[in-house]
Amino acid sequence: MVADEHWYLLSYDIRDDKRYRQAVKVIKGFAERLQYSVFRCKLFPKKREKIRLELSKILAPDDNILIVELCHQCVEKVKRTNNTSDWLPEPESYRVIG
Repeated sequence: MVADEHWYLLSYDIRDDKRYRQAVKVIKGFAERLQYSVFRCKLFPKKREKIRLELSKILAPDDNILIVELCHQCVEKVKRTNNTSDWLPEPESYRVIG
C-alpha cells in the first residue's frame, strides 16, 4: 500500500572508517545520497526497520544515525544546491545572528 510509504532524511556520524564503510554500503542500498553524510529515501515501515536493524549490527555506541520522517510538503522544500540565493528565507525566530 503506497499510503504507508514515507520519505526520510538519514544522516550519520560514524567515528570508525571500517564501520563507516559498512554502514554506507547498507544505506546506499536503500537511499539517494544528497551530501557526504546525508541521504534521502522513500521507504515502507518494514524497510526502515530493516535498515535500523542492519545498522545496529554495525555501529558502536558512540556512533549516531539520525532518521527523520519528512512530510510531503517538506520533501518538496528540500534543496540540493550550494547557491544560497536558491534557499528559502529563514523565519525571524530561527535566524542566527553572529
